[in-house]
Amino acid sequence: MQFGMPILIENKTLADNIAMCRGLGLSFVELNMNFPDYQVDKLEWTDLLAKMGADAGIYFTIHLDENLNIADFNRLVSEAYLETVRRTIEVAKKLVPLKNQFGDPSRPMTVNMHMNHGIYITLPDRKVRLYEPYFPLYVDAFERFRDLCEEWIGDSDVRIVVENTDGFRNYEMRAIELMLMSPVFGLTWDIGHSKAVGETDMPFLMEHSDRILHMHVHDATETPAANHLALGDGELDLEARLAFAYERNARCVLETKTVEALGKSVAWLQERVVK
Repeated sequence: MQFGMPILIENKTLADNIAMCRGLGLSFVELNMNFPDYQVDKLEWTDLLAKMGADAGIYFTIHLDENLNIADFNRLVSEAYLETVRRTIEVAKKLVPLKNQFGDPSRPMTVNMHMNHGIYITLPDRKVRLYEPYFPLYVDAFERFRDLCEEWIGDSDVRIVVENTDGFRNYEMRAIELMLMSPVFGLTWDIGHSKAVGETDMPFLMEHSDRILHMHVHDATETPAANHLALGDGELDLEARLAFAYERNARCVLETKTVEALGKSVAWLQERVVK
């Protein structure tokens, strides 16, 4: 099993994150495109990224901007997001050799994405997500997205993995199943997110467990809902989740949000998993 870390806001530079990754004995850093320093035009300096990774003996995965919305009804917006994905895939392709050198060549290079719920309209008695009544437009956008990603990825060792967050909506599950018809897509299981929403995503995730390639690992509680806790600070059966990761040979990001929590999580792993 290989464990990595996310970009942490307390670390000012990529060099700081790389130094922490190496110092903690982790294998990779997940570059987060929500941050200004990791927008696609910055990531396209792949020669520099590869050199920094190789010098430290680590590799990178990529997390797309959480605002990504390829089904936006404004085609100017959706086309910009599609172009962002296309260029990100090109970056990921160029980082595959680094992953193969310092990671597990049998595991693909992953580009993580969230499902955007879209906006809702508030009625007197309920809220209606616009993607529900306009589902044909929504699903057409994802069918096009799937086909474009197949074209862009080709036969390269890159996969787009869809992450659970605060509970998949019904229309999202139908779109994900459409994407999973293609071999270039997989799933990310965020074990903390699923715990915090009462494991509502578990039936869907387990139905497609063979497509889980990537995991975000952090502790969590259900009542009150809390995420991104250090390992051992929540209610999860972490041993069972890590056993699943081992069986699936899934790459694991220790997705805490602070330096302190990351260090505590690594210590927890060293005590209970390494030994």
